[in-house]
Amino acid sequence: MQVRRALVWIALLLVGCGGGGGGDGGIDDTSSGDASAQTGDQGDVPVDGSPANVFRPALGARWQWQLLGTVNTGYDVDIYDVDLFDTPVELIGQLHQAGRKVICYFSAGSFEGWRPDAAAFADTVKGKPLEGFADERWLDIRSADVAAIMRSRLDLAVQKGCDGVEPDNVDGYANDTGFALGAAQQLDYNRMLAGEAHLRGLAVGLKNDLDQIVQLVDDFDFAVNEQCFEFNECDRLMPFVAQQKPVLNAEYLQRYVDDVAARAALCEAAHSAQFSTLVLPLDLDDTFRFAC
Repeated sequence: MQVRRALVWIALLLVGCGGGGGGDGGIDDTSSGDASAQTGDQGDVPVDGSPANVFRPALGARWQWQLLGTVNTGYDVDIYDVDLFDTPVELIGQLHQAGRKVICYFSAGSFEGWRPDAAAFADTVKGKPLEGFADERWLDIRSADVAAIMRSRLDLAVQKGCDGVEPDNVDGYANDTGFALGAAQQLDYNRMLAGEAHLRGLAVGLKNDLDQIVQLVDDFDFAVNEQCFEFNECDRLMPFVAQQKPVLNAEYLQRYVDDVAARAALCEAAHSAQFSTLVLPLDLDDTFRFAC
């Protein structure tokens, strides 16, 4: 099950999870492991044939995900996942100076009318609204024009200094898009995104799309998942762990926020699975944060 981020997006130790204050620049240092081991493998001969200088996040990498509001740069993590369009180049540079890698989010499968390149999308490639998000519409991923716009977005990621990208909504074939999309077409599109990212020296994460993980794990450098613990789907992400690729997991269940024991059990399960798990607000605006 996928919960979309349409709104495209404290440091107290609490029984296995740490909380970093949303707006106070607090440092979250609750993740275990040697930070020096979180730099990723950048070997000379990548298995997938992508450039050797592509950032490859390490299994267990610590991360922060914020897509709305002024980005809180005070977390002691390896990776920041931020919005491609809304994040200034200067902030990305600031994060780099602090030793962070930066993953840039954009939607690769939906039309968002507020984006600066919205006029480039023809009406013919705009499908039905996403469930629960009337201001977003599925895209026809079979369109060469859509692919070209996504290549331009990847170019923008390079220009802004992103180390990697998180293309969202890459499972349209499993939704009511208004288009006759099949699994094979989705695989082709997702592999196109991964290949084009690698050609530009960018790491790329597979967002949700659980049904195609087995086919796509070789093409992607990490996974970004929402709510696999809530919906008992985490076992489907294990192919990434088996390849020493991190699963960056976010959970939104209110029980994990309110119930210390429930949060501790979540974190125990996350550590056992070697997932990088956060409990975050649904809007991804840093109003609170608990890190396992």
